[in-house]
Amino acid sequence: MSVREFVVLGTASQVPTRHRNHNGYLLRWDGEGILFDPGEGTQRQMLRAGVAAHDINRICVTHFHGDHSLGLAGVIQRINLDRVPHPVTAHYPASGQKFFDRLRYATAYRETVALREEPVAAEGPLAEGPSYLLEARRLSHPVESFGYRLTEPDGRRMVPGLLAQHGIKGPDVGRIQREGQLGGVTLDDVSEPKRGQSFAFVMDTRLCPGVDALAAGADMLVIESTFLDEDEALATDHGHLTAGQAARVARDAGVRHLVLTHFSQRYSDPGEFGRQARAAGFEGELTIAADLARVPLPKRG
Repeated sequence: MSVREFVVLGTASQVPTRHRNHNGYLLRWDGEGILFDPGEGTQRQMLRAGVAAHDINRICVTHFHGDHSLGLAGVIQRINLDRVPHPVTAHYPASGQKFFDRLRYATAYRETVALREEPVAAEGPLAEGPSYLLEARRLSHPVESFGYRLTEPDGRRMVPGLLAQHGIKGPDVGRIQREGQLGGVTLDDVSEPKRGQSFAFVMDTRLCPGVDALAAGADMLVIESTFLDEDEALATDHGHLTAGQAARVARDAGVRHLVLTHFSQRYSDPGEFGRQARAAGFEGELTIAADLARVPLPKRG
């Protein structure tokens, strides 16, 4: 049975706190695991969350500020120490190659795993497989930053009533799915369109076209909300979003499940982020991320 869930490893911006680790997030998508923005302490948070190095197939870094990348050194060395049996691919801004190199080879260790470096130099598709297309979009931050989106291909859902109407049952159901037709009956005759799931990951940024493109119609949008609305000027100056701005993006994009994260340590009440998101008019599912939380993706439409 396929599993699609979002595992929160850390939610703090800039510096960790007593209750929040640096950033770190793992998306489980069927048989793959995609690790986003491993900040300092990610390796320990993985242990606490029940995430193994073997679970990681891709690493996606949005930008090279420490709270989003300092954990790379430990994670990469753990992947090699545990002799992960499959290749691991790393995506990150090409302009930060020197930072990636420094983190990858921060100390001496024995390389046992094929780590494929695929730096991101422009917007567009990065990788495609049977269950998703991975894309990047440019964001607006003081250093070059990219957001990521996974989109599942659209498919077809079998309709029991239509199958019965055409006398198709048992092994023939699988056959018409594979071959597209059976005895003059087409797949379209016994099924209906099923929209593929989509997941968007947006970290440090001001409002910009890339944010809207990543969020458009997403089933789950994970997005930074470093500041509360009363500090919007400060957010813009530092290249960040407020809770209200993030929620309005989600509202206008038709997002089904909004996950707010990357909170400034200046705020003591995380519930205020949720209140401001609701006040901004977002009515879908809403999660205020907490360290070690596991958030299932919405059921497929």
